[in-house]
Amino acid sequence: MSRTAKIERVTAETKVSVDLDLDGAGVAEVSTGVGFYDHMLSQIAKHGGFDLRVATVGDLEVDAHHTIEDTALALGAAFAEALGDKKGVVRFGSATVPLDEVLVQAAVDLSGRPYVVHDEPVGLAPYIGPIYPTSMTRHIWESFGHSARVTLHVSVLRSARPGSQPDAHHVVEAQFKAVARALRQAVALDPRNAGVVPSTKGSL
Repeated sequence: MSRTAKIERVTAETKVSVDLDLDGAGVAEVSTGVGFYDHMLSQIAKHGGFDLRVATVGDLEVDAHHTIEDTALALGAAFAEALGDKKGVVRFGSATVPLDEVLVQAAVDLSGRPYVVHDEPVGLAPYIGPIYPTSMTRHIWESFGHSARVTLHVSVLRSARPGSQPDAHHVVEAQFKAVARALRQAVALDPRNAGVVPSTKGSL
């Protein structure tokens, strides 16, 4: 069974193409024009075990908002399409991931009910790299979660050593790695539940 998707999203502000294989080898080819975002999406592929190709051309002359948001929406749509009827999946996934001084917990339910909770420390540096606004991280999870139709919780449990300022790069990167590992677990096929939707309702 092929669990792949190809999503094209075209607006007056962006043109996004996403190719996703849930049963890949962690290969990423990502180009959005926002270097740090490319690095984060590559974390999703590598640590999720997904093959992911993303090509986005956006109105970066305005700012990075539309490019980042529309890419997250297309990525979520790709997950929803690749999962299909969700028969045989584990459904739930969670991960607690350290990145040096930072600790992040992510949990996902392929519920079909979009709901996102995001807890992140205030006072992060406003930008990572020249054009990635740290304020967009929450919006990425909200856009992805609603488009993928999943319940997603992302919590930064520890952001810095006592008395130190958080390193925004570490805080955000740990989130992407934790979400990737949680998704990897949730989308995995459960041999004890082959061909069955993991819900008493019979659908997700």
